[in-house]
Amino acid sequence: MLNSRQRAQLRAMANGYDTIFQVGKGGISEQLIKQVDEALEARELIKLRVLETSPSSSREAADEIAQEVGADVVQVIGSRFILYRESKDKKTIVLVK
Repeated sequence: MLNSRQRAQLRAMANGYDTIFQVGKGGISEQLIKQVDEALEARELIKLRVLETSPSSSREAADEIAQEVGADVVQVIGSRFILYRESKDKKTIVLVK
């Protein structure tokens, strides 16, 4: 579980990140979950976007995907959201205490 200082740190880091996945009219598929899981293992911090055609809201999609892959929702703002999960192998992000 992230504290407020860690969330602020991750939000600041994610500012310069590009959105790498989109949730569209197909909703959240097994393939998307698999790709998000792999991306989190490689990067630890990723940004996603929910399109207007998606059956889920940004918050719903963020919560569902985070639960599926065991990640923390850092922020949901508008149609975008940020997920964080510590990598098992290569820990590239050092969180503040």
